[in-house]
Amino acid sequence: MSRRSPKRSRFELPGASGFLVVDKPAGRTSHDVVDEARRWLGTRRVGHLGTLDPQATGVLPLAIRQATKLIPFIEAKQKVYDGTIVLGIETDTLDAEGQVVARHEGPLPGRAEVEAALTRFRGDIQQVPPMYSAVKKDGIPLHRLARQGIDVAREPKWITIESLELTRFESPAFDVRVRCSAGTYVRVLASDLGRLLGCGAHLSGLRRTASGPFRIEQARTVAECAEAAALQKLDGELIPAAEALGFPVLAVSGEQQRRLQNGGDLAPGDLHREPPGTRVTIVAGTGQVLAVAELGVDRRLWPLRVLAPEPV
Repeated sequence: MSRRSPKRSRFELPGASGFLVVDKPAGRTSHDVVDEARRWLGTRRVGHLGTLDPQATGVLPLAIRQATKLIPFIEAKQKVYDGTIVLGIETDTLDAEGQVVARHEGPLPGRAEVEAALTRFRGDIQQVPPMYSAVKKDGIPLHRLARQGIDVAREPKWITIESLELTRFESPAFDVRVRCSAGTYVRVLASDLGRLLGCGAHLSGLRRTASGPFRIEQARTVAECAEAAALQKLDGELIPAAEALGFPVLAVSGEQQRRLQNGGDLAPGDLHREPPGTRVTIVAGTGQVLAVAELGVDRRLWPLRVLAPEPV
């Protein structure tokens, strides 16, 4: 009986951990960019924080290497988008990529009517996820069902539109800036607005300018990332994990570090006055993130996630 040779794991290049903000171009999926980043950095340990539709552009934060384990701790509740909405045309996907399903033949609303309608969408509102989305029904992505001509009932969900500003109006198109909670579909917002106005509408362009702590000013284009990778300088573009987390920082070494690596609790040091529930980033003397911990009512730091030390 012959022995099976063990599978060889893909080669992993050593390198820094942190977050890379990519300015995603139109026409590529978020997963396409993740695959490119894996090639740039020589690691399979890459994940993204919040999917962008293929035709959308802008801020796509990527977690690199050990930072993938910190994704649940990143405050990514708030997103900011610049979008273009076209009145008078509805599509099956709610954006410019879909098939036209209705055209409005009458006069279109003016700027004042649009601005008045926008007030109805500010604050806490409900949205029904679109059929062309990654939301799953019984384990199947809705977009897969939609391409088979199947329409299923979807539960509405609560979202928050913190601000919704009209920034340009040239009928039939106008631009909006949306500051909203995670999980908001700007496509649905455009469609719902069109229905409220009685003429229909769709989203013709979308650019994300912020996602949680990450901003468009930090983003690098795909070409810039590829060039930096070729020069072996892309690690230097990573945002340090401690900076992205934004928690108070405690540096440890020696016995404290060994105790932490074994899952033990720690004294809070100068952070003892922080309120219980405060999350803390624990780092080594080199600045490498070792763990995320939480201050308990017993005034001890209890680790929530411990990272394996990496060579520096």
